[in-house]
Amino acid sequence: MLCWMQFGDLHACEQDDWASFHLFERLVEAANSELPGLVDLAVLPGDNANHATEEQFRRIGEVARRLKLPLHALPGDHDFETGTLEEFERHLAHRPLPYGETVAGTRVLFFDIVSAGSGGPDFRLGAAQTRWLRRELDGAQDAGQPAVVFMHAYPGDLHAGADEVAGLLAAGGVRFVGTGHTHYNELLNDGRVVYAATRSTGEIEEPGGPGFSLGALDGDVVSWRFKPLETPWPFTLITAPADLRLVTDPQSRGQVPDGGFTIRAKVFGRDVASVRAEIGGATIELVSQGDGVWSAPSGPMAEGLHGLAVTARSSIGVEDTDRVEVLVRGPRERPRRGEVFALGRDVHSVGPWPAKGIPGGQLGPNKNGLKW
Repeated sequence: MLCWMQFGDLHACEQDDWASFHLFERLVEAANSELPGLVDLAVLPGDNANHATEEQFRRIGEVARRLKLPLHALPGDHDFETGTLEEFERHLAHRPLPYGETVAGTRVLFFDIVSAGSGGPDFRLGAAQTRWLRRELDGAQDAGQPAVVFMHAYPGDLHAGADEVAGLLAAGGVRFVGTGHTHYNELLNDGRVVYAATRSTGEIEEPGGPGFSLGALDGDVVSWRFKPLETPWPFTLITAPADLRLVTDPQSRGQVPDGGFTIRAKVFGRDVASVRAEIGGATIELVSQGDGVWSAPSGPMAEGLHGLAVTARSSIGVEDTDRVEVLVRGPRERPRRGEVFALGRDVHSVGPWPAKGIPGGQLGPNKNGLKW
């Protein structure tokens, strides 16, 4: 299982008295307190420094170095406001982009979609990175590895090469793409790849406060949920089976099981006393498998759609619940994939999903919000 956390766009700036920067400090403190040993990597998805000044990048870099998790920082259009990524590279860059790492058996790829453009939201992968992407995905498939990608925005937001890039991701074994840019939480499923945007830390317009998202790839099942800063721990993420809204391969018995299945959840936080599942009127106690993973068999399940809830409880009685809808099909009849269209575009948004932290208002500068 690969697990990641993702911050939102920081937009760190003196013009708000460094409010979003101080939120970033608190988010790093929360992650350091509860997540070491439970998360494989962390991501800053771009628009880190609101005006790309040396002071903004310096401050962000000082806090980023405190994080006790492997951190990967990407550039956004605001980081490229001066026409160069020199300060981003000096204070935040992990290594020259693009690059890839194999983590927990998954090929994880990181991209720069800003410096090939002319500035602003002129997002482009560019010819060299596109060739590199193709080679990386071919190599991962040859090695039998799934892939996960992080970039600042959806492929549909690219001003050049959008269809080519989205097509490569769909055909290349990419299970998940994590982005920022939108300023609001959102999940897309284009029938091949699950995309997630994590809401911004600065310039927030949607209801609710700042936080970070936590995601997992468990076999071929993608799961994702937003953790608000102010909510207590523990924090629960059902990692298998898949929610119906995030099924990308209906032939997969990990995503659409036949009969009974194994319930798996990742529970984040230092204090976890017990974990239970509720499905079909039954309560099932999950057993710790180590590294925050809890599991148990569901028992026999009839065909149809079943609501699954998993609740983690701390030693002092704090509880947190994640919920998904699981489609169970008979062994002789399985759903088929539909024809793909508009790959990598937000027409495939799954819509409001309060249990995952998605109000569905799309309130941000790229949709219905303020023009920041």
